[in-house]
Amino acid sequence: MQRTAFLRAGAVMCAGAVTVWGIWLYSGAAEKMQPLTELAARLSAGGYSQGQAVSSAVPDNTGDIGYYWDRTRTDIAWDIPADEPDADNSDDTGIRSCEFPSPEPSAKALSALPYSNGTNEDGPITEYFFTGYTEDIYFDLDGGGQVKNCTSLSNSDLYAESKKPCDFTLEKTSAQPQVLIYHTHTTEAFEQTEKTAYDASFSCKTTDPDMSVVSVGDCICEELDRAGIGYVHDRTIHDHPSYNDAYDSSRESVKALLEEYPSIKIVLDVHRDGIQRDDGTRLAPVCEINGRKAAQIMLISGCDDGTMGMPDYMQNFHFACALQSALESDWNGLTRPILFDYRHYNQDLTNGSLLIEIGSQANSIAQARYTGTLVGKTLASMFDT
Repeated sequence: MQRTAFLRAGAVMCAGAVTVWGIWLYSGAAEKMQPLTELAARLSAGGYSQGQAVSSAVPDNTGDIGYYWDRTRTDIAWDIPADEPDADNSDDTGIRSCEFPSPEPSAKALSALPYSNGTNEDGPITEYFFTGYTEDIYFDLDGGGQVKNCTSLSNSDLYAESKKPCDFTLEKTSAQPQVLIYHTHTTEAFEQTEKTAYDASFSCKTTDPDMSVVSVGDCICEELDRAGIGYVHDRTIHDHPSYNDAYDSSRESVKALLEEYPSIKIVLDVHRDGIQRDDGTRLAPVCEINGRKAAQIMLISGCDDGTMGMPDYMQNFHFACALQSALESDWNGLTRPILFDYRHYNQDLTNGSLLIEIGSQANSIAQARYTGTLVGKTLASMFDT
């Protein structure tokens, strides 16, 4: 009897030990299996999809494309999983913000134009790869990329200017801001996801910063954070309620910020383009970078015809060519030709001022944000010595 009781006690103790050991093993295995479990869940829910490759075999006949600054405006799900990084798997641990303060829009201003987009298929969206122009108004840059010369200056003179270095140096270790990102047309918005057709009710505008060019600016600035470069991101809404006064409004903001932070060298006015053919087809300028779709960009560098008050416009052009070539070197196919034309766009305020068009109203927000990340990476590295 005594021996039986002893054996039973021993069996209970062994069973308990095995149970604890089993629980420990299970928990470790469960932790290791968690990513696979989450992946299976996302697959079953449709959270991942196989993207189609972007074809570069697109006929170079863009003469029927109408370029315009759109004059109408507009909660969203990303077309990539929300818990996945936008561009890479870099570790954010220990990254501190290098942002310097600037005025922020009020809650009322941010809620003025909620993002709204329907599901009707009122017109087609076509992905388009802009590249390799051979007409007389284009010329190639030595470092990569092209220039579209819409002025009376000769291509040969501009080519000679394109070979000159930037007229400023970015002080990457400075304790003061070096870069200003702002948005004259702050409410310019993107499609919610990659689409083959658009809903005509989509105004392409919103004061929701997560769905507009402001979000793209945030992605640029995140890369400046990684590099430890000080910056200012002006998120002021300049084009609502008055679209026509947008450039006057942004000019006042930029002047005030330059006065407060005279260390700023680069001033980028980040927009998104509006590209639509006469037949109503909206074009999404797209390229593929590291197996992922990115919205193509276009830099605009203004020229002075003698009446625009921009005596140093050629210094902006030097910067435009350096940035264009750096982007093409880092991310081949990302750029459309630089537009060099008689445009002002407040580019008289510094010798590092440019307007940058990221994608169009037909690109998805994820494509545009990815491009913002790529631009930020290049900005952060192009002045390395």
